[in-house]
Amino acid sequence: MRIFVIILFTLYINVISQQIDSTNSNLSKGTIQNSIADSSKVDTTKTKKKSDIDAVVTASAADSLFYDVKNKKMYVFGSGELKYKQTDLKSGKIFINYDTNDLEAFGIEDTSDTAKVKIKQAPILAEGTDVYEGARIKYNFKTQRGFISMAKNKEETSRYEGEKVKKVDKDTYFIEHGIFTTCELDTPHTHFTSSEMKIIQRDKIIAKWIFMNIGGVPFPIPLPFAVFPNEAGRRSGLVIPTYGQDALRGQYFRNFGYFLALSDYFDFTVTGDYYSKGGYGLQSRVRYAKRYDFSGNLSAGYSKIIIGEENDPQRREQTDWNVSLYHNQQIDPTSRFDVNLRFQSSSYLRNNSVDYRDLLNQDIISNATYSKRWDESGNSLTLNYSRTQNLEKGDIYESLPNINFTKNITYPFKREGVENLDDQKWYELVSYSYSGQLRNDRKKTGGNLTSRAGVMHNLSFNASPKIGYFSVSPRASYNEKWYNKRIKIENQVLEKVDPITKAVTKKDTAIVTDVNELNFVRTFDMSVSASTKLYGILQPNILGIEAFRHTVLPSISYSYKPDFGSDTWGYYDSYTNSKGEVIRYDKYQNEIFQGSGIGESQSLYFTLGNIFEVKMAKDPNDTSKTTEANKIQLLNLNASLGYNFAADSLKLSDLSLSYRTQIGELLSFDGSSSFTFYDFQGGLKTNRFLSSAGKGLFRLTNFNFSVSTLLSGEKTEDSRSNQKKSEDEFGTFEKKDIVDLNKVDATPDFSIPWNLSLSYNFNLSKPTPDSSQTYSNLSADLSFSLTKNWRFTVRGSYDFDRKEVSAPAVTIYRDLHCWEMNFVWHPIGTYRGFRFEIRMKAPELQDIKVTKSSGLYSGRR
Repeated sequence: MRIFVIILFTLYINVISQQIDSTNSNLSKGTIQNSIADSSKVDTTKTKKKSDIDAVVTASAADSLFYDVKNKKMYVFGSGELKYKQTDLKSGKIFINYDTNDLEAFGIEDTSDTAKVKIKQAPILAEGTDVYEGARIKYNFKTQRGFISMAKNKEETSRYEGEKVKKVDKDTYFIEHGIFTTCELDTPHTHFTSSEMKIIQRDKIIAKWIFMNIGGVPFPIPLPFAVFPNEAGRRSGLVIPTYGQDALRGQYFRNFGYFLALSDYFDFTVTGDYYSKGGYGLQSRVRYAKRYDFSGNLSAGYSKIIIGEENDPQRREQTDWNVSLYHNQQIDPTSRFDVNLRFQSSSYLRNNSVDYRDLLNQDIISNATYSKRWDESGNSLTLNYSRTQNLEKGDIYESLPNINFTKNITYPFKREGVENLDDQKWYELVSYSYSGQLRNDRKKTGGNLTSRAGVMHNLSFNASPKIGYFSVSPRASYNEKWYNKRIKIENQVLEKVDPITKAVTKKDTAIVTDVNELNFVRTFDMSVSASTKLYGILQPNILGIEAFRHTVLPSISYSYKPDFGSDTWGYYDSYTNSKGEVIRYDKYQNEIFQGSGIGESQSLYFTLGNIFEVKMAKDPNDTSKTTEANKIQLLNLNASLGYNFAADSLKLSDLSLSYRTQIGELLSFDGSSSFTFYDFQGGLKTNRFLSSAGKGLFRLTNFNFSVSTLLSGEKTEDSRSNQKKSEDEFGTFEKKDIVDLNKVDATPDFSIPWNLSLSYNFNLSKPTPDSSQTYSNLSADLSFSLTKNWRFTVRGSYDFDRKEVSAPAVTIYRDLHCWEMNFVWHPIGTYRGFRFEIRMKAPELQDIKVTKSSGLYSGRR
């Protein structure tokens, strides 16, 4: 039966225990109580030394617990456990000396195997979150120093072992003949050995004359010393550089610098590059984050590229720079602030990136947005700054400010508490909405800078009464634009004299000038539409099919817009060329919201929607009450056609068709096509129907479709997907702030044994009967696990018109337990090349890696 003894060795209990003059006894709980009860018979006049143990000591044993009262010693045998403050010790044998405050623990010899001596119940010492294992442990309660032979310690992501471990203070240990590893196997794949190691808990591990051992084979050349991080989370330290050779820039050291973890909310990184032919680079980044509130970073980079030898006439130098700011903040539940700004020289990505998507990108887009909404009214406000930089031409487009205000749909005549449409009067369904925008745009092309500003108001009125089986929706809208300038075009005749024949030629040139004045452009339009639903159902009850349903959605609408290009409105002007021709132009065609448009419109539109569905019989073994899972949408087919009564010709619009279907998650298909009813002559569309020319009812002008599928094996449980995530304030922030231009693909998902993504796109364009252009492309992405540790990915596309493969890439990933291998290969094309890398997985040791690259990946950061 388990003996459990609680001994309170406080100052008072220690004084009483020293008054007891007794022989050694094998005690149970009852005998301890009896001994204390008889303490009045003992001489208490002697002064005894007090113990330095000043807290409760709890001891337990599965076999026996022996207390030597006279010598103040305690012996614990058999699965013993001792608890003192934050220290917890488990061992087969535990000896305590309360005079010297010493503790000694060791295991019990296992005699069940006579062929080999084994130790069971070896000591395990836990101090807070630190756990130590060893063959023998000595520990002093007063000095909190100790000694462990054949010790092992497991940290959060690493562990260290040693023949002898000596604790010299609360957080410092010295290890003799120790090893350090991040591999959790009993026989690690990789470890570091050292004759002397110093451990500073939650800080660092310092070792001298250290050997790296891989697969049991040590590297022959040791390092004089090494420092390993021994702290979870982010920590300050050097950023280890990479060394290599570049064909154009020479030998290099890249990404050498320092990372400074200033707090849980803020850090700073600075790195530099050096090339033997004279080039260099400097990068810095500041990150900040507070979980659930805000996060962001500010980064900047500068590089000088020197290509060619010093005496080479083709030698060239080029400097590049970039500055980027990322910030997102949820100010309160109704407002937020998001910033994503990027400013850089036009050649920065070309000279520094290894991502072919960056190299193909021609535009750098920046945005900063503040948004606010008012829940009670549904109104919203947005303030935005946007910037687009064209890397090829150098043009810059900016919009500042761009202010949008939207008033939610409002029903001014609606009665409170009446929500049922059948109980509402027709005028209660009348609503209005408003939106306003103020925008100022600037365009910089070469040395020219132009700007345009304006304000636009949109006010619309709607109603949605139901008349019988039809839903009728009348609508009227009003638009007003405010501009501070307009254009004026005048014709200028330029004469050119031929120096030989003396002939004079005249050329008309339109001279455009801005007229600064306040202008208003007011337009309006109105429309009315009616729609309904028709159903057709067929119930064959064969092959498990309960019913076919065909839903028809017919709709007709009429819209009217006046001709704002007429002289009545004053939005158009004209000039006369040298031939006497009068040319009309929109005075606001260059403004930010453009002008009013020309031409009257009275259009009648017909749309016909068709939904084809099938309902399968329910599985008799299915006990669920839902029936939605048995409905399958076979096809969604829509057609539309319009007629403009106000047009002087070509009144009938093209017939447009769109179609879409999806067979579960297996196959997705969608497409569209358009047809014209008019004949072509001389490459131009004429006001003559094809039927009148005996060429049929209509002619195909455009046809396109896309089909895609995603297939994958059944997902399995993979322990690697359950690895502990970072719990600091930054969370997953680092993944979306700055792209690591050196980083290859992320660790793949081994829980999916394979997946295949296929998509095919086809487009046929026939603007005239005699001309056509086609485009067809097949894209594929195949990923599979050959074994539980090998992952292959092949992706690419094939252009059937050019008969060439575009952007193929092969990625091979190998999980090597505490190491990982990644190989990326672009076999053909402009960006062909490869990158091969083997590195350790542990975050604190990821700078230990072997990298080889060529082509795209060589010589780029």
